[in-house]
Amino acid sequence: MPQMDLDFTDAELHRYSRNILLSDVGAIGQARLRAARVLVVGAGGLGSPLALYLAAAGVGTIGLVDDDRLELSNLQRQIAHTTDRIGRNKAESAAEAIAALNPLVRVEPHALRLDAASAADLVPRYDIICDGTDNFPTRFLLGDACHLAGRPLVSAAVLRFEGQLSVFRGHLGAPHPCHRCLHPNPPPPGLVPSCSEAGVLGAVTGVMGTLQATEVLKLIMGIGEPLDGRLLLWDALDARMRTVKLRRDPGCALCGEHATIQDLAGHA
Repeated sequence: MPQMDLDFTDAELHRYSRNILLSDVGAIGQARLRAARVLVVGAGGLGSPLALYLAAAGVGTIGLVDDDRLELSNLQRQIAHTTDRIGRNKAESAAEAIAALNPLVRVEPHALRLDAASAADLVPRYDIICDGTDNFPTRFLLGDACHLAGRPLVSAAVLRFEGQLSVFRGHLGAPHPCHRCLHPNPPPPGLVPSCSEAGVLGAVTGVMGTLQATEVLKLIMGIGEPLDGRLLLWDALDARMRTVKLRRDPGCALCGEHATIQDLAGHA
């Protein structure tokens, strides 16, 4: 990350006072947030609360990737957007919401669908990458791109009343698993329904996006224990949260001893 500047304006000290009061954060932690660059892929149900909380905390630069346009049905959960922005690109709409919340944050909207070329270009430009997407091809592309570029991936997923979250840093070597240690390959098309097919409670995306933001902030500031090597599972109906241990797979095609994935050529 860039060299930290510990000089804060009065406005910054006032805005971030509740962060700085925390003994684990302080001025150094706040300076780390200001120097950080985070890429959020997907400005929808997960990306909305994620990006807003990163901006509120003072993350200096936030990139937003999304090529979708806002629809009325999105507003049940995608809280970065408003009714009067229906029809607009989601990355640009979320950038507007961030600017209104915290004008000190630099926002870089990328109104595009992630493919191999754009992933190879964008991922190395940021310190931490967040997966808030809703389809398996993009998830696997992003996971591979992060591993190959040596970037941490904070990944969340939701469906109906359930959510899951993990941090993948397989590029650090053993014992850290990569995303393919958990799911070696995408499921067959149609096996796992999308939110548009099965539904999702909007508040569930809010909780998981907020937990995702918390993991990003922890990574930036170097505090606490990240969900690296663990998968958090939440069942909202039972109000039950648990974590399961993830292990690095020595035969993994991406991070294993004889890895066969060396680039993004296998992705469209």
